[in-house]
Amino acid sequence: MRNIKFFEDVSNKIKEIAKSGPVEDLEKNVHALLQGAFTKLELVSRDEFDVQADLLRLTRQKLEAMQHRLDELEGKVVDQTAVLQKNNK
Repeated sequence: MRNIKFFEDVSNKIKEIAKSGPVEDLEKNVHALLQGAFTKLELVSRDEFDVQADLLRLTRQKLEAMQHRLDELEGKVVDQTAVLQKNNK
């Protein structure tokens, strides 16, 4: 619902600009209005999105590698604990 109100406000502002200014200023004013509207929506550029997606992918790969290594180390600890317990009996 909030987005509908937002776009209605933008539409109304565009209509006001069209009524009040000369045609040559219309494009410049609408561009400035839309730029401000998009800023309020906190949108990011495609380049920024791609960079963040790549960072997330790399982070996931590192996390998976670390999890695999941790599993290996835990397995070794369990094996060594079992050997020590067997030797102590």
